[in-house]
Order: sequence, then structure tokens, then C-alpha cells
Amino acid sequence: MLNISNYSPLEQFEIVQIIPIQLQGLDISFTNSSLFCILILFILVYLFLLSTSNKTILPNQWQTVTEELYSFILNMVIENVGKEGLKYFPLIFSLFTFILIANLLGMIPYSFTVTSHIIVTFGLSLSIFIGVTLIGFYTHKIHFFSILLPSGTPLVLSFFLVIIELISYVARAFSLAIRLFANLMSGHSLLKILAGFAWSMLSIGGIFYLLSLVPLVVVFAVTGLEIGIAMLQAYVFTILTCLYLNDAIHLH
Repeated sequence: MLNISNYSPLEQFEIVQIIPIQLQGLDISFTNSSLFCILILFILVYLFLLSTSNKTILPNQWQTVTEELYSFILNMVIENVGKEGLKYFPLIFSLFTFILIANLLGMIPYSFTVTSHIIVTFGLSLSIFIGVTLIGFYTHKIHFFSILLPSGTPLVLSFFLVIIELISYVARAFSLAIRLFANLMSGHSLLKILAGFAWSMLSIGGIFYLLSLVPLVVVFAVTGLEIGIAMLQAYVFTILTCLYLNDAIHLH
């Protein structure tokens, strides 16, 4: 009988080459992570095609879901950025739906969670950080540096506050990435550990067969919790992006 407990909980995060590709010594192989990123894109396109394929007066269920999601993200942008942020709505909407589908797709057994890898989440957060900074400079020019010095700051504390604010500002790129990566990776690892523990107890048999019900119940409970966290982390990542965008547009 296969003993799942022999496998590492971190094995599910392993990057596997599907099509090895080397370009002048640079490894650009097509991997399972690449495959699932493309799969997420196709899922999004397919869901939106289902939403727009209805030719009747009454919207179908997919169109209803899409419209509610559209209104939800639209209100998030207006409330946290203002009407000036509407031009960035397509970016915010795409960001939320990508992370949401990636997180939920990773909950399916034997699938792959691209957002459980720091390189993916850091790529997203660094792109947002650079984009928001460029928007700030484009909007306010050199005055954008005033974001590092809160108004009313005593002159004697200005130097120290600028250093602290600069570190805090740069840390945004890392905090966005680490928060999403850590929550997804820790949750999936916990599920694998509990599932392996339950399987081991089932394999032993006897009294452990009944005792295995305890970790199995916990697995189902944690799975429900992880689904909630998957949706919550998509929301947190997106709303923090909105807040950073608001700071760049309106400063302090």
C-alpha cells in the first residue's frame, strides 16, 4: 500500500520541466507553473465567454456572477482610489480575477498553485510597485517625493522620517508578495501533513482506523478554511494595490 507520509509536504510545490528549453545558457523551460498560468488564462476567457454568449433578455447565471464581480471591483476602485482610478480598473479587475482563479484552482487535488511560489507573487507585486511609482511621478513630477515626508514634520526629525518612510515604501513590494505566498504555501502544506497523517493511521488499521476520523474531519474543516483564505487573499492583494495607487495619485 502506498504510504503518503513518506512524501514531503513541500513536494507539491516542486517546479517540473515539461518542455526543456535552453537559450544561450538561460533556462526558459516550459514548466508545470507555466502550464497552469496558461490554464488560468483559458479559464478566465472561457468564463467571460459564457457570460457574454447569452442572447436572451434575462441574464444567465454566468453573466450574473460576472456582473456582480464587476460591480464589486468597480466599487472597490471608486471607494479606495476615487474616480481618478477608473482608468486603472481593467488592471485591478484582471489582477483580482487572476489571483482568485489561481488560488481556487490550487485547491483541486493534484493541481498546482502558482501563487504559492514567491517568484510569481513577487513578480506581480514588483510590477505593481514599479507601475504605481511611475504613475506617482507622472502625476506629481518631483513633488511625488513629498510622500516620504508627512506634512507638519519637525525639521529635526525630517531626515529620520524620510529614511523610515523610504524603507516602508520599498517594503510594499515585498509585503504584497510574501503575504500571498506565505498564506497559500502554509495552508497547502498543512493540508498535506494532515492528509498524510490520516492516511498513515488508516494504513495501520485496528483502533487507528477509527482514530483516523479525527484528522479527516480536521482536513475537511481546514479545506473549507483554505477556500475562504484563497478568496480573502485575492481581495487583500487587490485592495492593497488600490490603496497604493491612491497614495500615488493623491499623496498624503
